[in-house]
Amino acid sequence: MAADARRAMDAARGGRCAIEEGLGPPHDAALRAMLDDRDAVVVAGVYEGVVVGIGVGVARRGTAPVPTGQVRTLYVEPGARGVGVGEAVLDALVAWCATRGCLGVDITTLPGDRGTKSLLERAGFAARSVVMHRSLRA
Repeated sequence: MAADARRAMDAARGGRCAIEEGLGPPHDAALRAMLDDRDAVVVAGVYEGVVVGIGVGVARRGTAPVPTGQVRTLYVEPGARGVGVGEAVLDALVAWCATRGCLGVDITTLPGDRGTKSLLERAGFAARSVVMHRSLRA
């Protein structure tokens, strides 16, 4: 499922840059390592007994004394969207960040992804910065 999320992100506007910056879904080896990392969490989104979504969160410990939670991946298979799986996965990730003592939670959404932006706004997220980009590659 992480591979499906990567492919979907790669096809979206701004997705390639996000993946190259490490904001996309992790590859299998990194995902397995996160299962044993106390500063990371992997959440499965289940609907009618079938895994149809994935969420990955980390507690970033930059220079601040308190970590910031970061949702690295939030993906639900297209056929399973609109039934609450994304909300449930996001809620689990935010709850995990709270247990880690995070100051807040960040998530990046790509331009034009209105569905994810609406989900995030319903969940209480608000933009705190806008990143503009100009590619230098042909």
